This record gives sequence, structure tokens and C-alpha cells, in this order.
Amino acid sequence: MRGVKERVSKVRATKRIAELRDALNHHSYRYHVLDKPEISDAEYDRLLRELQEIEEQFPELVTPDSPTQRVGAPPLDAFNTVTHTVPMLSLDNAFGFDELREFDERVKRLLETPDGLEYVVEPKIDGVAVELVYERGLFIQGSTRGDGFVGEDITQNLRTIKAIPMRLRTASVPAPERLDVRGEVYYAKKDFIWLNNEREARGEPLYANPRNTAAGSLRQLDSKVTAQRPLNIFVHSFGQAEEHQFTTHFEALTTFKEWSFRVNPHISVCSGVEKMLENCQRIAALRAKLDYDIDGVVVKINNLAL
Repeated sequence: MRGVKERVSKVRATKRIAELRDALNHHSYRYHVLDKPEISDAEYDRLLRELQEIEEQFPELVTPDSPTQRVGAPPLDAFNTVTHTVPMLSLDNAFGFDELREFDERVKRLLETPDGLEYVVEPKIDGVAVELVYERGLFIQGSTRGDGFVGEDITQNLRTIKAIPMRLRTASVPAPERLDVRGEVYYAKKDFIWLNNEREARGEPLYANPRNTAAGSLRQLDSKVTAQRPLNIFVHSFGQAEEHQFTTHFEALTTFKEWSFRVNPHISVCSGVEKMLENCQRIAALRAKLDYDIDGVVVKINNLAL
């Protein structure tokens, strides 16, 4: 009789674990991506504790993508290196509207088209560039940009950032066999102030600025330290997406949101250089109001084939 009871309990546990993971992933998506939470933080924590208790009773049911597995890896002795499948190249700089107009004319001459090009304009987040690798929708590796060709493996630290999905949400768009997505890890201004207030209360030296502090937080050998830091992320591009052919940059960004990634809400698509410049001015005017630092505007040709 005892064996039958244990089997039934495990069946019930398996069902409840699936329900809890689905609920936690749903509410994480509502909170971090849509900014429209449906439950309180206390209720989310209650669901997470229930999941932790069941997984402790049935450790064989724990999977790498469970919301409970963001923290817990043993400290590292050093970071391993990661070679980016597609190099993470730096952006070209343009200083002023005249140079942007020259860029527009140069591209139109190169493409032999007099028509206005379609651009995507987005804030340039002053953060730390990272790459996230997914296989069949499961987060398997994360790394720093490094020199653009080789970075450091910071997977365990990136797992602690709640805005990074452990498994992609594929209700609307199937996940590719492999996806390399790029983004910027940063501190919101209010979170950086909170972090320094905590340090001041402990009599510790204050951090200088959000970007350097984010970089240091991601390079902790013990992920439990990183887990105590309120880091966040915006994704903005991809290296590769096997079996998934994006035709435009904006299509990729829209799909990223469907997959549960955070995409900056101030991104816009516009046609022609004058509209592009208007949107650059719009983002520049927002700078002081944003709750995160930006160090410019990124302009991309929307058509990925160009």
C-alpha cells in the first residue's frame, strides 16, 4: 500500500509542479515584459515557496528551467571563455545630424535606391553587453561581449536575473533550434540608489556608477552574490536564430517580446532620414526622465537583408 501511495503522491506532485511553473512563468512575463502584474509580490513568493517545497520532497523532478533554479550553483574558481558563434561587433559612431544624413545618403547610393530607407531608432542603454544562448527554447549559456569574438562564461550569474527567461514562451511563435540573443544588463537608477543606501548603512564604500557596478556584479565568482543585486536587462538584437528567418529588425524585436524577453518600450520604426532624426530627438528629450542611463541613440536599417 505504501508504494501505491508514494506513486500517487509523485503523480500529484508532478501535476502540481507543472501548474506552479506555468503560473510563475506567466506572472514573471506579466511583471518583467508587459509591466502589468496580476498578483502581488507576496503571492508570487508564496507560489515559489510551494514549488520549492515540492521539489525538495521530489528532487528527481527538478529541471534546469525551473524558477527555483536561478540560484544555487557552487562558487567558481575562475570564468571559462566562450567564443561567440557570430562576433559581437561594436557600433559605428555618428556625431550629430549632419553625419546621420551623410550616412543615409551613402547607404542609398550603395543600394542604388532614391527611396527613403526604413530605420529602427532605439535608446542606447549604458549597460554591460551580454549574449544569451538558447537551445530548443532552454537557456543554456550566457557570456560577456569580451573583445567581440571571445567573452567570459557568466551563465550562473545571468540565471539570477529574473527578467531573463529560463525557457522561452512559445505559445505564439515556436522557438528556433538555437537562438543567440544580445542585450544590455543594467541597473535602474532607483535600484542603484537603493544598493548604495544599503552599502552606506553597513559603512561600506559607495559604488561609483551603475554601469561599472553592473559589470562587477556580473563578474562575481559566487552567483549568490549576484542574486542579491537588482540587475535588469533589455535585449536588442540576435547573433543567430536557426530555422527562423527574420526579415526585419523590428520583426525580431516583436518576436523577442513574444518569447518573454524585455524589449525597450521607446523603440520606433520610421521611414526616411527626417523621421529618423525626429525620433533621435524624441529619445534625447526623454533622457532625463528615464529610470536608467543611456549614452546615445542607436539607429539601424530595418531590413536585415541590407
